[in-house]
This record gives sequence, C-alpha cells and structure tokens, in this order.
Amino acid sequence: MSDAAQLHVGEQAADHRSASNGGQSPNERLSLGVAARLSRYLQVLTQARKMGKETISSQELSDYTHVNSTQIRRDLSGFGKFGKRGVGYNVEALVSQIRKILRTAGQHNIALLGAGHLGKAIASSDIFADHGFRVVAIFDVDPAKVGDRVGNQEVRHTDELRQIVQDEDIVVGVLAVPTAAAQGLADELVEAGVKIIFNYSESLLVVPPEVTVHTSSPAVDLLYALYFYLT
Repeated sequence: MSDAAQLHVGEQAADHRSASNGGQSPNERLSLGVAARLSRYLQVLTQARKMGKETISSQELSDYTHVNSTQIRRDLSGFGKFGKRGVGYNVEALVSQIRKILRTAGQHNIALLGAGHLGKAIASSDIFADHGFRVVAIFDVDPAKVGDRVGNQEVRHTDELRQIVQDEDIVVGVLAVPTAAAQGLADELVEAGVKIIFNYSESLLVVPPEVTVHTSSPAVDLLYALYFYLT
C-alpha cells in the first residue's frame, strides 16, 4: 500500500497478527502496522534527542504518538530489551536500534523535484537529514529556476535526472511539484531507476509494482485527526 489512509487501515490488521505471534524477529519482514508504528516512535525519539532528552517512557511515547503504551512495549519487546522499569528507554540507544530494525541505518540519497516554495522549504528543513536522508540534487523544468542555488545545491534541469540518479546512487525521489506535472516527473524518476517516490502532490500516481509511492496529504491527516475528535 502507498497512501497514508491505507497505512492506518493496515495497522489495525497488523495489531492482531503481532499479538498472536508474540513479536517479530529482526530478520523477518515487518508487517505494515509494526513498521508504521516504529516509524512514528522514531520520529518522536529523534525530536526528543534534539531537545536534549536522555530517557523517555512508554507513556510519553504514547502521549506523542497516540499509540497505547502497552502496544508500544509489546512492539519494542519483540526485538529485545530496550528499557528499564521506572527509568524508561534510553533515547539515543532506541533511535539507533529502531533505525536498524527499519533498515534505515546509514545515509540514503534523495532527489528533490521542484524548486518552488515547497521544494525550498523541504530542502532547507532537517526533516529528512534527521533520519539519515540527504538531498543531493534538486531539479526543476522552469528555466528561471535552473541554475539558482537552494541551500548548498544548484538547481538542475530534469534532463540531467537519469545521470545524476546513477552518479549519486539516489534511491528516493521527492515530488514537490504541481499536480499536473507529477505523473510525468514520476515516470522520469522510474525510468532513472528510483524505487521510492514521496509525493507531495494530489496526483494519483501510476507506477510499476516494484516502485513504492507514499503520498503525503495534510488533508488526509486532518480528516484522520478530525474523526477521532468527533467520535
């Protein structure tokens, strides 16, 4: 599944499987629900580390992720003993362990398509760098933007996409472009060899089955939050 709405549905089914099998080995492929929750824990832990927190409890993680603290302890205990009763989890150690479990330890290179307001905001944010992702190339089709500098990157024309993807070993493409342009640029990313596309547009992208698409939509997140507020 690719979209955020499908992710939430998948979590519910995975909860039942996790409860019945007592957790998963690090060598097994994670279920959708476990992977989604671990990613949410990692997001909170990364921010907690930036704020200088050394330890965090399962209840604190629950408060920030809205995942039941019992579920959190069950998820983490399936991979080893990370916390101490009455003390909580060591933030630095847990960040490292979850990244290993999610197989995201190390550095991963990103191509950012779109040098408009959204693209510039993404390029200047720590949101990807905090999790080991590095924007190594920025592309646009607008001649007025090509050649400009965004942070420490020069904006390139998409004609260079295939070569740069190969040269920089890029595994992720981020689309920060108008909806009308998204499918064509997604096709170019696929042809260049990118296997993961993070889509900030509203376009329903069509890609080969071996390519993963995640669409980030503030509207979907708001609808999800509103449901729980109203029920």
